[in-house]
Amino acid sequence: MTERIAFLLSKDPTITHGGDLTISRMLMDIARESHDVVCLCLSEDADLPPQPGLIRIQKPPVEGWRIGLRSLRSRRSLVHERYETPAFTRAIDHIDAEVFVADHSYMAEAYLRSNAGSRSRLLLNTVIFESFVWAQTRGLVGRLDGFRIRRDELRVARAAHAVASYDKAEADYLRQHGVERSTWLDITLPPQTAVDIAGTGRRLVFVGDRTWPPNADAYALLVKWWPEIADGIEGAELKLVGKPGGRVIPHLPDSVEDLGFVDDLDGLLATCRGLVAPVQTGGGVRVKILDAASRGIPVVGTSAGIGSLAEVFELAPHDTKHSFIARARALLLDVDLAVSEGRRLYDLNAARWERRVPQSGFERWLAT
Repeated sequence: MTERIAFLLSKDPTITHGGDLTISRMLMDIARESHDVVCLCLSEDADLPPQPGLIRIQKPPVEGWRIGLRSLRSRRSLVHERYETPAFTRAIDHIDAEVFVADHSYMAEAYLRSNAGSRSRLLLNTVIFESFVWAQTRGLVGRLDGFRIRRDELRVARAAHAVASYDKAEADYLRQHGVERSTWLDITLPPQTAVDIAGTGRRLVFVGDRTWPPNADAYALLVKWWPEIADGIEGAELKLVGKPGGRVIPHLPDSVEDLGFVDDLDGLLATCRGLVAPVQTGGGVRVKILDAASRGIPVVGTSAGIGSLAEVFELAPHDTKHSFIARARALLLDVDLAVSEGRRLYDLNAARWERRVPQSGFERWLAT
């Protein structure tokens, strides 16, 4: 039976880039194959020309003191207080849908305060546990509020009809804490044009929005390790791609180039022999790994950087400095190794998409 499904997003999928939005757009496309889909989002520019199936609500500015006061009154965490707005709740009330899919726990708050609960069911995609990231990357405030965020995440998850996560460990954690209808979404991307790894030079790439603290930390660590990775390897290069954050290293090694946002990312990735991701605090969708696999680009990552994709793509994590550097050097020095690994990843990913593994898993969850 065709249902109307409303996706609740914290960002505008038409103007915002990022890993979670890449997957959200793909999942909405999958849902459209058999359902009527509408997207309700918080947008930086709600006055843009209207588009069919898209409802924009102006995202309010970040006013820390106001959010803090509201948080004290409501006893909710700063994150969960930040994203609930009266306008968003009113918009939910006016959407006639059988299913609402909230991306991130905090985007479900408006639904829980709306009148939609009596006529629809709420599916929650946690995407990533904000509590863990805040506790690890946002200093004292993050450590203190991390407890409240986790409390809010569990409260919202228990209120949802069903919950999904991109990380298997997160789905297991929720089940252990009383959220029985918790599912791991085994999501991968459709295959793209395979990179000719044999034709690449000794170039590695790091991709990540560095306004996100885990990516900023990985960027700093990779630059620190790069001299040892490149030591004695003629022509070794490292390209850094993604929106710069507050942490900028002013003097990069000569063989390292910070490109920031790249207009032709496809063209750049087609020249790279491997993707490196020394992420120390992970979770969520890990789109950089999924994208590399869809192109047949070898990956060097940590457990936090790879997460559940270690099982999906049979990837060995490299968690120590020595192991990570050794693997990165091996890809630079041995083109045959890189070609073989790239082909293995590409074939695995393409076969999964052909068998509709990610599509079927998501469709089953929507039908919960």
